[in-house]
Amino acid sequence: MFCLNVFCQSEISFGANQIQEYYKKIENKKIAVVCNQTSIIKAQNKFVHLIDTLLKLNINIKKIFSPEHGFYGIGDNGEKIENSYYNESPIEIISLHGSKKKPSNQDLDDIDIVIFDIQDVGVRFYTYLSTLHLVMEACAENNKKLIILDRPNPNNFYIDGPVLTENNFSFLGMHPVPIVYGMTIGEYGMMINGENWLKEGLRCDIDVIKILNYDRNNRYDLPIKPSPNLPNSKSVNLYPSLCLLEQTPISIGRGTDKQFQIYGHPSFTNYKFNFNPQPNIGSSKPKLLNQICFGVDLSDHEEINKIELKWLINSYKLYKGEKKFFGKYFNKIYGVDNLEKQLKNGYSENQIRKSWKKGIESFKLVRKKYLVY
Repeated sequence: MFCLNVFCQSEISFGANQIQEYYKKIENKKIAVVCNQTSIIKAQNKFVHLIDTLLKLNINIKKIFSPEHGFYGIGDNGEKIENSYYNESPIEIISLHGSKKKPSNQDLDDIDIVIFDIQDVGVRFYTYLSTLHLVMEACAENNKKLIILDRPNPNNFYIDGPVLTENNFSFLGMHPVPIVYGMTIGEYGMMINGENWLKEGLRCDIDVIKILNYDRNNRYDLPIKPSPNLPNSKSVNLYPSLCLLEQTPISIGRGTDKQFQIYGHPSFTNYKFNFNPQPNIGSSKPKLLNQICFGVDLSDHEEINKIELKWLINSYKLYKGEKKFFGKYFNKIYGVDNLEKQLKNGYSENQIRKSWKKGIESFKLVRKKYLVY
């Protein structure tokens, strides 16, 4: 065995880099890995994929599971991804965003241990959390150990938004947490277990491999974009707020090079800034394709540490069109059913935020039990 933990003492080192902490657990075992393009290890000042690293260590990887956007992280939002193979090897990549979202009993029949290593962004409706939940559930049902290789959360420095209500549970959110919950994915997995959120009281046998030199209060910029429409740290920071416009007629930059950094609509002609959505990687059929959209460029906006409602409120007031403003899954993203009524009744941002307060305070008490860093 060789060690790839080459970080200096003060540099953040991913859970995946702590090979000495999990190698003995997976040596001579049949392994499945839940991963994508973000599943990297830093070695000799360059990034190497976890799969390549484990294969070089002669780990017996039987299969790979991939989440939304696929193993390579280039699929469209919500696109069904087909199964494939890893680099022309016999290792099958089984999509958990295609014909199924959960590993089957047959998938895990020849597996001893499952490794989960996906970069999250700390936002409730980012579906990698739901993939984690369903993988944990499958492991629990089949008595398989799950090793979560923890990674920093780039939105770890605040908690905000309404707590998801049970009637709005879906693949866009499966747990009663705020939009931004301030936990790493390892901590979140512990919370799923500890709060008995798996079906029928199941508990998953999990080990969380911790991040070294990580301070949850420090800002962290992702070295690789976590999904095709989050290209940089600005988009990751604005994503929790601008995604509230996802289920409306308003464009949030899909089909441009400023995804989740701009918003607009053809009817917003009082603005000078404009953009024209075109097909690109991760957005083959963007909203308002080939239409000049007028709106706001937030790419130079200062960092935010709360859910900003003003862009949603502004868009609702400005929108002029035949299409209904609130889409089918608007409440699934927002988390509760009252925002449409609040906007129609002219509630201010402060009045809306006040309705979140009790839920956030209750969640913080739950969250505190599972914090590692």
